[in-house]
Amino acid sequence: MKINKIYAVHFSPATTSKKIVLQISKKIGENNTEIDFLKNPLESEISLDVEDVLVVVMPVFSGRIPALCVPMLKNLKGNKTPVIVSVAYGNREYEDALLELSDILKEQGFLIIAAAAFIGEHSIFKQVAHNRPDEKDLHKINEFAELCAAKLNTFTGNTEELCISGNNPYRLTSNIPLKPKGDSKCISCGICVKICPTDAIDVNTPRKTDKKKCITCTACITACPEKARYLGGILYKFVGRKFTKKNSTRKEPEWFL
Repeated sequence: MKINKIYAVHFSPATTSKKIVLQISKKIGENNTEIDFLKNPLESEISLDVEDVLVVVMPVFSGRIPALCVPMLKNLKGNKTPVIVSVAYGNREYEDALLELSDILKEQGFLIIAAAAFIGEHSIFKQVAHNRPDEKDLHKINEFAELCAAKLNTFTGNTEELCISGNNPYRLTSNIPLKPKGDSKCISCGICVKICPTDAIDVNTPRKTDKKKCITCTACITACPEKARYLGGILYKFVGRKFTKKNSTRKEPEWFL
């Protein structure tokens, strides 16, 4: 097919999803438009044509895609538009997230031509999959992107149904009790306040976090220039030891074409 425009969509609190989606989209073509759900929440509809390509990468939260991203994904409207869907997870499991993402976009008029699950450094317990995606992962991402480009080259407006891992009804999610907070290095610059997607940090008390609003996406930790925000405490250390031990075996990317 002749590609008009490529839309690279991501929600990337820890930057992994952004790295992956840009890597894939650049391999497919040059006319790229980036849509960042974290920094610029999509509040109005965007319609894509049959000659456009959508590439979406979402992080996995408790085996699902982030709930706040669902209405934004539903603002993407396709017209038998080909889409490449991927999720990034922290070496535990991606469970129903990839299937959920695929189902949402199919309902919006997109045709799923490829799906993948890639591994990135765990956003909460960073010793798990530390510094991933690494060189081996990047090689796999490029390989996947090249396969997608080849499939798009012969795309004629129809595609076979992919057998994507996951279950529907999707798994129930649970609230993570671990929440980031600020320490004495905080200079009240307000960067964390602006980046927080759920308004869980008040500009007047930026060291505190509204635990009811916070989804532990860790965007505030990643964005803080003073490294003043962190996850810690007795519960964090206890859960971290168990989590790290259970999820230390390296997992590799999976894809469906």
